[in-house]
Amino acid sequence: MHGPRRFWKGGEMGRPPDARSTPAPAGTTAVPGLIPDLIARLPWPRWVLVAVAVAVGVLAVSCFLCVVCCCLRRRSRGRKKKPRDQGAVGLASPQSTTSTHLVQPDVGDSEAAPGGPQDWGRLLLSLGYDVGSQEIRVGLKQAADLRAGGPGGTADPYARVSLSTQAGHTHETKVHRGTLHPTFQDTCCFHVAQHELAGVALQVQLLNFRRFSAHEPLAELSLPLGAVDPQHVLERWYQLGPPGTTERERSGELCLSLRYVPSSGRLTVVVLEARGLSLGLADSYVKVQLMLNQRKWKKRKTSARKGTATPYFNEAFTFLVPFSQLQSVDLVLAVWARGPQFRAEPAGKVLLGARASGQALQHWADMLAHARRPVAQWHRLRPAREVDRALAQKPRLHLPLPGS
Repeated sequence: MHGPRRFWKGGEMGRPPDARSTPAPAGTTAVPGLIPDLIARLPWPRWVLVAVAVAVGVLAVSCFLCVVCCCLRRRSRGRKKKPRDQGAVGLASPQSTTSTHLVQPDVGDSEAAPGGPQDWGRLLLSLGYDVGSQEIRVGLKQAADLRAGGPGGTADPYARVSLSTQAGHTHETKVHRGTLHPTFQDTCCFHVAQHELAGVALQVQLLNFRRFSAHEPLAELSLPLGAVDPQHVLERWYQLGPPGTTERERSGELCLSLRYVPSSGRLTVVVLEARGLSLGLADSYVKVQLMLNQRKWKKRKTSARKGTATPYFNEAFTFLVPFSQLQSVDLVLAVWARGPQFRAEPAGKVLLGARASGQALQHWADMLAHARRPVAQWHRLRPAREVDRALAQKPRLHLPLPGS
């Protein structure tokens, strides 16, 4: 028996209709592939799609160019940081046209040949003698080509001037920050009789200022004054020599801190410690004296420290100094000690204020520039007579006050 016959609609018996032969609906076009099919289904016009594709391409190209530029910059920076010794390898090659004597020697090379004329720098001085007052006038103009005082390749130099016959009378310039070519433009005078000029030598020491440690010597000049013409002013450059042992402090040093508050008028002086005092002195203490218009005003005293050349005090004293009187105030700190004859003697003094000079004047200016903040610094002890002589002079500078 045969089952019922099945007929496919629209086709022959036993074969299904071919889907590919089915006609597509009116208004559509059959496009093979996935991406064209997706594009055909989007409701946007074709020009919008083209604009979006162009924008994406431009953005991709811009990003690629930025990445390339960054890589090139990093490579150029790496080449600039190449060590000097690697860059100077070709100086000795036969094809090189650069001669080796034009290359500046390193620090180690210059130290190996002491006494070279360019090793320690130069100093511009002016010397003149006044027959009427019997004073030698020394003008410190500028210095050049000094040696660096630290790993940073720079220094904070200042000059100290004295005569060989007047060791207790010295003059210091202000500190010049971060330079190996300081311009001093400073003048000092020394009393010397005309018939004594032949046996006197001018001593100039260049030192690197350090706030919390011993000052580093940079160079030194010793100039005989016998050749000075009393009728003319001599100005010329002098070669500096290596520093000797005269820069070491024989009278000792004192470390102190200053702080001024303009609103309340409080001047706080902290006596921290001393060092380098004579071993023959005992029971050392510090007198802190405040002077107003060259007259004694207020004074304090620390407790005594026995049997030590490096006494540690750490005592603070506060003075009320009105803001209007700050320019007329001088601060004097004197280190006193008992000598072999059990008698108190001043081992040295430190003067701060408008009548000070050198690093002491710089410390006072730093206190005014950094109001309400303590500023600590080491100071060399000067002879008592030298400080008393400076107190009798008129103020040389009018320092700027905080807030002015």
